[in-house]
Amino acid sequence: MPELRKDPVIGRWVIIATERAKRPDDFAGLAEGPPEGECPFCQGHESNTPPEVYAIRHAHTKPNSGGWDVRVVSSIKPILKIEGELDRRPKGLFDIMNGVGAHEVVIEAPEHIANIADLPEEQITKVIGAYVYRFIELEKDERFKYLLLFKNYGWSAGGGRIGHSRSQLIATPVNPKRVKEELVGAKKYFDYHERCIFCDLIRQEIESKERIVLDQDGIVAIAPFASRFPFEIWILPKKHSCDFSTINQQHQYELAKVLKIVLSKLKKVVKDPAYNFILHTAPFRRKKLGYWKTIEHDYHWHIEIIPRLTRVAGFEWGTGFYICPLTPESAAKFLRETEL
Repeated sequence: MPELRKDPVIGRWVIIATERAKRPDDFAGLAEGPPEGECPFCQGHESNTPPEVYAIRHAHTKPNSGGWDVRVVSSIKPILKIEGELDRRPKGLFDIMNGVGAHEVVIEAPEHIANIADLPEEQITKVIGAYVYRFIELEKDERFKYLLLFKNYGWSAGGGRIGHSRSQLIATPVNPKRVKEELVGAKKYFDYHERCIFCDLIRQEIESKERIVLDQDGIVAIAPFASRFPFEIWILPKKHSCDFSTINQQHQYELAKVLKIVLSKLKKVVKDPAYNFILHTAPFRRKKLGYWKTIEHDYHWHIEIIPRLTRVAGFEWGTGFYICPLTPESAAKFLRETEL
């Protein structure tokens, strides 16, 4: 019998289609895209990217040259432009503003390595450190309200033709709808219970253990109760924190270790699938009377990893429901029991 499950944070329903249940071997691995051209992200090709806005470099090396571990550059095809003012204005019933924002690419290694799971923990820690630095810097721009970090790995996940490990940062002048739904759900729960819903969720998942993928140091990885997709994974800090940019170096290293293990298990279990990796964190908290009054207590940053193993079709678009052909309990068990 299929099950309908409700996401406790935003109230979204999903259908766990147990009658369509599959094993990991039933899912296709990484779909091949068109042949790669010359990679602009490899060390030695720095002139093929826009100038770097930040880099973790070896001593005595110059910007936009070799000798780096992580580089951050502006996107060559930015979705939003850094220049200009917002100029918010109406057009009848409609609201318009200029497409102002920031769009940056984080190049995660000088070598031509596609999957961040194949990088050493120390290198992933440097990547996370670069994320944190750019969050802190971009928050200083008063035009921006939110910064989304995401990774598209593989052709079917929007990763493009070049298989070089990288992620993207996009700063927006409005708070995204998907994030707002989480913020509203978390605040509603806090107003009633005076507790963070994510902290309660972590506590319950650790006690039950059935959807735990990995519980290590200060980080936990789970297959969410109302998973939208097979092998969907959430990674959360066990200690309450609403703001990703506040994590210290020790926590960055702990997160790097968990990311490497979880993504390596996913690669092994599901034949190196394409996936999207998304960080949800608190918006930039500008001073505004009565605004973000409880967000420090009610929201909890987390990473969502979404393997691209199924397609979203008409029913999903028409209803907002998702159909998942694998129970999260089974997904967590497969991942948890896989040895690297």
